[in-house]
Amino acid sequence: EDETNHGILLKVNGYGLWWAIGMSVFIYAGAMQYVGVSLLASGANLLTVALTTLIVNARHLFYGITMIDRYKGAGAKKAYLMHALTDETYSLVCNGNVPAGVKPHLYYLLISAFNHIYWVVGSILGVLVGSIIPFDTTGIDFAMTALFITVFIDQWRNTKEHSPAITGVCIATICLLLFGPTYFLIPTLLAITIFLTLLRKKLEKGAEESGS
Repeated sequence: EDETNHGILLKVNGYGLWWAIGMSVFIYAGAMQYVGVSLLASGANLLTVALTTLIVNARHLFYGITMIDRYKGAGAKKAYLMHALTDETYSLVCNGNVPAGVKPHLYYLLISAFNHIYWVVGSILGVLVGSIIPFDTTGIDFAMTALFITVFIDQWRNTKEHSPAITGVCIATICLLLFGPTYFLIPTLLAITIFLTLLRKKLEKGAEESGS
């Protein structure tokens, strides 16, 4: 659904099929693709694009840190696994439900590749549908917010150790009050990354104890 919405947004802003394919293959960054449509439409300069991308996608720094152990020893697969680590893929990989008899790195690769393919195909369908049926796109960008809420709830339900989630919510709330809604994201992610890195061993030990 999110990728289809992205395709519709591209179409209603005057960008066609090749834009949808190119952005979905090479950018492939969920929320940033929504923002990218607005940046294209407004004629934003490269500096604005670079800073906006850093702010919107800074959460992927945290994603990458948590995937260090899972992707260790992936060999030639690692480069693509890093590129394809979107919100949806992160949620599925973090579940750790690797089917019996399947190599973990192959499982992660297939999840990443299929999610990528779904995104490209969905974006193409969005452009095609947007060219046939007129859409009112008001509120369509809330789809990514809904996705983040869904990912959070899914992770909460599938893990017994909730202290990282509670920490994230608390730090985000404090940073929002201190820096405001425009500038709070970077300080939030830096603080969460530092906090979880320092307490990583303690949190892992607590997760093992709660799971035993």
